[in-house]
Amino acid sequence: MDSWLDFVLLIFASFRLTRLVVYDKITEFLRRPFHLTIEETLPDGSTETFIEIKGTGLRYWIGELLSCHWCTGFWCTVVLYSSYKLIPFYSIPVITILAIAGCASIIQYHFSKD
Repeated sequence: MDSWLDFVLLIFASFRLTRLVVYDKITEFLRRPFHLTIEETLPDGSTETFIEIKGTGLRYWIGELLSCHWCTGFWCTVVLYSSYKLIPFYSIPVITILAIAGCASIIQYHFSKD
Protein backbone atom coordinates (compact mmCIF):
# COMPACT_ATOMS: atom_id res chain seq x y z
CA MET A 1 0.00 0.00 0.00
CA ASP A 2 1.37 3.38 -0.90
CA SER A 3 -0.47 5.19 1.90
CA TRP A 4 -3.16 4.79 4.51
CA LEU A 5 -5.41 6.97 2.35
CA ASP A 6 -5.11 4.51 -0.55
CA PHE A 7 -6.01 1.71 1.85
CA VAL A 8 -9.13 3.56 3.06
CA LEU A 9 -10.12 4.38 -0.53
CA LEU A 10 -9.82 0.70 -1.47
CA ILE A 11 -11.97 -0.30 1.51
CA PHE A 12 -14.81 2.06 0.58
CA ALA A 13 -14.46 1.33 -3.15
CA SER A 14 -14.71 -2.41 -2.61
CA PHE A 15 -17.74 -1.86 -0.35
CA ARG A 16 -19.48 0.20 -3.04
CA LEU A 17 -18.55 -2.10 -5.93
CA THR A 18 -19.80 -5.12 -3.98
CA ARG A 19 -23.14 -3.42 -3.26
CA LEU A 20 -23.36 -2.40 -6.90
CA VAL A 21 -22.89 -5.96 -8.15
CA VAL A 22 -24.97 -7.79 -5.54
CA TYR A 23 -27.87 -5.45 -4.74
CA ASP A 24 -28.34 -2.43 -7.02
CA LYS A 25 -31.11 -2.37 -9.64
CA ILE A 26 -28.79 -0.86 -12.23
CA THR A 27 -26.80 -4.12 -12.39
CA GLU A 28 -29.82 -6.42 -12.29
CA PHE A 29 -29.13 -7.31 -15.92
CA LEU A 30 -25.88 -8.99 -14.76
CA ARG A 31 -27.74 -11.16 -12.24
CA ARG A 32 -30.83 -11.93 -14.36
CA PRO A 33 -29.27 -14.88 -16.28
CA PHE A 34 -28.39 -16.50 -12.94
CA HIS A 35 -31.25 -15.47 -10.61
CA LEU A 36 -35.00 -15.89 -10.70
CA THR A 37 -36.66 -13.16 -8.62
CA ILE A 38 -39.82 -14.34 -6.87
CA GLU A 39 -42.30 -12.08 -5.11
CA GLU A 40 -44.62 -13.61 -2.57
CA THR A 41 -47.60 -11.90 -0.94
CA LEU A 42 -47.72 -12.53 2.78
CA PRO A 43 -50.95 -12.98 4.79
CA ASP A 44 -50.65 -9.41 6.12
CA GLY A 45 -50.66 -8.05 2.53
CA SER A 46 -46.97 -7.13 2.39
CA THR A 47 -44.73 -8.61 -0.27
CA GLU A 48 -41.50 -10.47 0.23
CA THR A 49 -38.97 -10.79 -2.56
CA PHE A 50 -36.39 -13.55 -2.72
CA ILE A 51 -34.18 -15.11 -5.36
CA GLU A 52 -33.82 -18.61 -6.65
CA ILE A 53 -30.55 -19.62 -8.29
CA LYS A 54 -31.01 -20.80 -11.90
CA GLY A 55 -29.35 -23.70 -13.66
CA THR A 56 -26.66 -26.16 -12.69
CA GLY A 57 -22.90 -26.33 -12.85
CA LEU A 58 -21.09 -23.11 -13.75
CA ARG A 59 -24.34 -21.15 -14.13
CA TYR A 60 -25.44 -22.17 -10.64
CA TRP A 61 -21.98 -21.39 -9.22
CA ILE A 62 -22.02 -17.88 -10.70
CA GLY A 63 -25.57 -17.40 -9.38
CA GLU A 64 -24.41 -18.37 -5.89
CA LEU A 65 -21.43 -16.03 -6.17
CA LEU A 66 -23.62 -13.10 -7.25
CA SER A 67 -26.04 -13.69 -4.38
CA CYS A 68 -23.35 -13.71 -1.67
CA HIS A 69 -21.96 -10.31 -0.71
CA TRP A 70 -19.06 -11.96 1.13
CA CYS A 71 -17.99 -13.93 -1.97
CA THR A 72 -18.56 -11.10 -4.42
CA GLY A 73 -16.84 -8.69 -2.03
CA PHE A 74 -13.70 -10.81 -2.05
CA TRP A 75 -13.53 -10.88 -5.85
CA CYS A 76 -14.37 -7.19 -6.19
CA THR A 77 -11.51 -6.45 -3.81
CA VAL A 78 -9.14 -8.65 -5.81
CA VAL A 79 -10.07 -6.81 -9.01
CA LEU A 80 -9.74 -3.35 -7.45
CA TYR A 81 -6.46 -4.07 -5.70
CA SER A 82 -4.96 -5.75 -8.78
CA SER A 83 -5.94 -2.82 -10.96
CA TYR A 84 -4.56 -0.42 -8.33
CA LYS A 85 -1.18 -2.17 -8.48
CA LEU A 86 -1.06 -2.94 -12.22
CA ILE A 87 -2.70 0.09 -13.86
CA PRO A 88 -2.85 2.86 -11.24
CA PHE A 89 -3.22 5.67 -13.78
CA TYR A 90 -6.60 4.27 -14.88
CA SER A 91 -7.81 2.60 -11.72
CA ILE A 92 -7.20 5.30 -9.09
CA PRO A 93 -9.90 7.63 -10.49
CA VAL A 94 -12.40 4.73 -10.58
CA ILE A 95 -11.42 3.66 -7.05
CA THR A 96 -11.78 7.24 -5.83
CA ILE A 97 -15.24 7.63 -7.37
CA LEU A 98 -16.41 4.30 -5.93
CA ALA A 99 -14.99 5.26 -2.52
CA ILE A 100 -16.77 8.61 -2.51
CA ALA A 101 -20.01 6.92 -3.55
CA GLY A 102 -19.52 4.30 -0.83
CA CYS A 103 -19.01 6.93 1.86
CA ALA A 104 -22.00 8.88 0.57
CA SER A 105 -24.22 5.79 0.72
CA ILE A 106 -23.16 5.12 4.32
CA ILE A 107 -23.93 8.73 5.28
CA GLN A 108 -27.27 8.62 3.45
CA TYR A 109 -28.22 5.35 5.17
CA HIS A 110 -27.32 6.78 8.57
CA PHE A 111 -29.42 9.92 8.09
CA SER A 112 -32.37 8.09 6.49
CA LYS A 113 -32.91 6.09 9.69
CA ASP A 114 -34.34 9.20 11.43
